[in-house]
Amino acid sequence: MNFEIPENLRMMVETVRRFVKQDLEPISQKVEDEDRIPDEIVQKMRELGLFGLAIPEEYGGLEIGALGECLVYEELGKTNACFRTRIGTNNGIGSQGILIDGDEKQKQKYLPKLASGEWIGVFALTEPEAGSDAANIQSTAELQGDHWIINGRKHFITNGDIANIATVMALTDKEKRARGGITAFVVEKDFPGFYVGTIERKMGMRGSHTCELIFDNCKVPRENVIGGEQMIGQGFKTAMRVLDKGRLTMGASSVGSAQKLLELSVEYAKQRVQFGKPIGQFQSIQNMLADMATQIYAARQMCYHAASLRDERGTALIKEASMVKLFCTEMANKVADMAVQIHGGMGYMKEMPIERFYRDLRLTRIYEGTSEIQRLIIARELLK
Repeated sequence: MNFEIPENLRMMVETVRRFVKQDLEPISQKVEDEDRIPDEIVQKMRELGLFGLAIPEEYGGLEIGALGECLVYEELGKTNACFRTRIGTNNGIGSQGILIDGDEKQKQKYLPKLASGEWIGVFALTEPEAGSDAANIQSTAELQGDHWIINGRKHFITNGDIANIATVMALTDKEKRARGGITAFVVEKDFPGFYVGTIERKMGMRGSHTCELIFDNCKVPRENVIGGEQMIGQGFKTAMRVLDKGRLTMGASSVGSAQKLLELSVEYAKQRVQFGKPIGQFQSIQNMLADMATQIYAARQMCYHAASLRDERGTALIKEASMVKLFCTEMANKVADMAVQIHGGMGYMKEMPIERFYRDLRLTRIYEGTSEIQRLIIARELLK
């Protein structure tokens, strides 16, 4: 278990750390208030190559590996969550379907635009009747001549309002469903019948929009089945492979957020005076700080180890990825709760970043697979 970080990754992490400190953190509250990321910040993300972290060099990306992505996402986790989310879909669920199962023509057409940040890709699986029960999607696709006609509605789609392409899962055989009846498509925003619906109002994650996507007799060329004709009916398998990788990076960003909360709490415990001395001298505060640090340490090692294994093996780690997602997100939520407690009334105020982290982290236990689903996956793998 050697976590020696290669020099190229150290340099990348240091670059991102400076970007967070100098460019992102100073505008975090402004982004929170205005619910948008400034265009000049998005352009800097493009220049740093952040949209192509996971995309191979031959398609214009950096391809820094699972460990490298986790290191970068850990740094981005230390500031407003919307910044990570802006690049997250291009490196994860918005591109991985094409990267994992797409044919060469699809990769050549779409991956360079995603890697550069010129285009934004999203993942359209979730529906009103298909959340944790992802196989229960109702959207349909029927072949009519040279086009597939997609009808249905997706919701809770991150970056849906700015997406140029979407990986869309639709039923092509209602009898088979997840066992050969769901197909994955690449749908461009300009295809007839593709619309952005409601932009949801959320508890947190301001600056990152979650949307409804509507498909009303949407015409999709036959060649836009991910992987080609031989992959018809294999979309559910594609979806599960895509989600597996995102669980590692979700864990990493949660570690970064928890680390930031610990640092803020330590500093506050040194400065805040009650009963004539800094609150950090009280055992109850010390206990919380110790628990926070210990849980972060354990989560970071778990995350790095799983990412290193994925890089070494070059294959998905179903059980380990779910363990990372479960443990790291649950840990970060506990840390956020303790951070609010340490800060007392100030931790509840919007003028402090603690309150924002507390709200934003709550979603990590829900999206890309709830904690309950992660436990089911882990148990299923153990019982095989």
